[in-house]
Amino acid sequence: MNVGVSTYSFSRLIRSGEMTQSAAVAKTKEMGFDSVEICGIQADAGVSETDYARRLRDEAAALNLPIASYTFGANLLGANDHYDPQAEIARVKQQVDIAALLGAPLLRHDAFASFPADYQGLRGFYAVLPVLADSCREITCYAADKGIVTTVENHGHICQDSLRMEALVTAVNHANFGLTIDIGNFVGVDDDPAVAVGRLAPYARHCHAKDNHLKPGTEIFPGRGWRLSRGGNWRRSAIIGHGNVPVAQCVRILAAKGYAGALSIEYEGIEDVLMGISMGQENLRRYIAMAAG
Repeated sequence: MNVGVSTYSFSRLIRSGEMTQSAAVAKTKEMGFDSVEICGIQADAGVSETDYARRLRDEAAALNLPIASYTFGANLLGANDHYDPQAEIARVKQQVDIAALLGAPLLRHDAFASFPADYQGLRGFYAVLPVLADSCREITCYAADKGIVTTVENHGHICQDSLRMEALVTAVNHANFGLTIDIGNFVGVDDDPAVAVGRLAPYARHCHAKDNHLKPGTEIFPGRGWRLSRGGNWRRSAIIGHGNVPVAQCVRILAAKGYAGALSIEYEGIEDVLMGISMGQENLRRYIAMAAG
């Protein structure tokens, strides 16, 4: 396994204007990471998305820093709160083209996180699974022609459980389609991370390393930064190794299942960004060494 970081981890600095996405790529190399995941294209003012993608590609290449994945949001039931799967497929295919410009071998898009306002029908995951599977299959066929593997992440509450993710990848049933497993996201739906990783590891094409502090929902609101899981428990993003997610155990499971790809840190904590990323990298490398030993 190689240790990467998502540019999403630098989001707080990018939003504040302290750092550009291009600078985040350079910082990734400076911090000693093996690869970088590009999360969306956050172009400088006056620069097109396509031109900025080429710039990121060239800068990463000059640094000898592989781009492990290109990540972006999607809702395969439709965009702008309107049920229209075909319109969203078309938009996602445009992002596949961006991944090709980046030279990314793999991309991650969402399945969906909410039902469009005008959606008519039962509002449950399994009710829309056939639509999601057909959309993912059409997208991955398009991407395959460009040499890009497509994945969906356990993300967005409705499409976050390991059983649902396994149902989706099984329904898509395409050799070019797999999963981006986010170790820390399972707690958002009260899914045991170690059990979930063990279940989904055979489908893993990319992984996110993330940790969370956890408190039972029987406790009162802990304060700013805490969110509720689907089952009403409290969670707050943490530095890898500081929270309650069994990250080391999950890394050991991935290693035992033969996963040899990137583990990209997604840091969302409230601590200093660079400190949180750096400390997370130290712990993650230690866990990988322990799993290999």
